[in-house]
Amino acid sequence: MEKEFNKKVVLITGAGSGIGRAAAIAFAREGASVAVADITEAGGRETVALIEADGGSARFFKVNVTQAAEVEGLVRQIVETWGRLDITLNNAGVDNDMAPITETAEADFDRVIAVNLKGVWLCMKYAIAQMEKQGGGVVINTASALSITVVPGASPYNASKHAVAGLTKTCAVEYGKKNIRINAICPGVIRTPLLEKHPNLPALEAQLIPLHPIGRLGEVDEVANVVLWLASDKASFVHGALVTVDGGWTAM
Repeated sequence: MEKEFNKKVVLITGAGSGIGRAAAIAFAREGASVAVADITEAGGRETVALIEADGGSARFFKVNVTQAAEVEGLVRQIVETWGRLDITLNNAGVDNDMAPITETAEADFDRVIAVNLKGVWLCMKYAIAQMEKQGGGVVINTASALSITVVPGASPYNASKHAVAGLTKTCAVEYGKKNIRINAICPGVIRTPLLEKHPNLPALEAQLIPLHPIGRLGEVDEVANVVLWLASDKASFVHGALVTVDGGWTAM
């Protein structure tokens, strides 16, 4: 039986760990050639190794998504390697040091906005340009439950993720008639390596789990499953949507 994404080329930023890695592995298992992009070379190459060990096809690309020349070069290299770009998951992101706005450093704000917002904007700019040339494609942005609600102390992160929601909707309106579907996923708190490394994980979990009516945190594979569905023909009429994967957090 032919795999769902056979002969498709997929770009995933922030693919060196967490949701990005899970999505990269899932796409490769379904036949896609995966461009594993990350600023951290060790994590990115580890993702490629995991895909290749599973019989999949992937290549690592080091990129700083805040730099236009690097993002433009990334898309160019992907097309030179595989001839096209069918799907992109704009997933690279960072969080901020928790503090009220009066105590938030300007440098922290600039860093979060650069990666979470400008990075998505640049990746959309160059990926969509390529998709226009080839007659279509799918764009999925990693937004957040905090694109819909907020938590105190995270003004840079909240602002960046609300802006990703606005970018997603704007570009969906702009490019829907060009056979380019654009959506965003809005995960709740997902059990990623970053979370697992927290020095006081039990206490943190005790604070975070009650945010989710389902009664637990999410797993990266659960988010990857939604990404693959959005990228597939099964979601052919889903466009301009913010798809929550948050255990009911934003329903409260």
